[in-house]
Amino acid sequence: MGCVTVVSFTAGMFFLMAGAWPVLGFFGLDVLLIYGAFKLSYRAARLVETIALTEDELIVKRVSPRGRVHSWTFQPFWVRVALDENAGRDSRLVLSSHGRQVELGGFLMHEERVSLAKELRGALAPLKGSA
Repeated sequence: MGCVTVVSFTAGMFFLMAGAWPVLGFFGLDVLLIYGAFKLSYRAARLVETIALTEDELIVKRVSPRGRVHSWTFQPFWVRVALDENAGRDSRLVLSSHGRQVELGGFLMHEERVSLAKELRGALAPLKGSA
């Protein structure tokens, strides 16, 4: 942010010395907008999802950027892992069971969602076969 501020201020000074003083305000505005975008991005990065799997339950816990905790519990034998692999970047990874569902990894890249779905299916397979 310091570099952006220095570059913007320097460019603004050149315009000010050239007599185009109204432009100076726009250089300040762009710094504020970039700062706001960074703040929103860092805030969104505080989203945390954890998955815990035992023989008896699969627990998905999501902590929002505001600190709200949401938790979903599924019985591993009945959980269905669904991934629309043809959707590309817009793919969704969904866990569902008995009419309830939760979307996982909305912040992940498509390849990471595919990998997570594969790992989940692999971890659930022995539990589904043992009952």
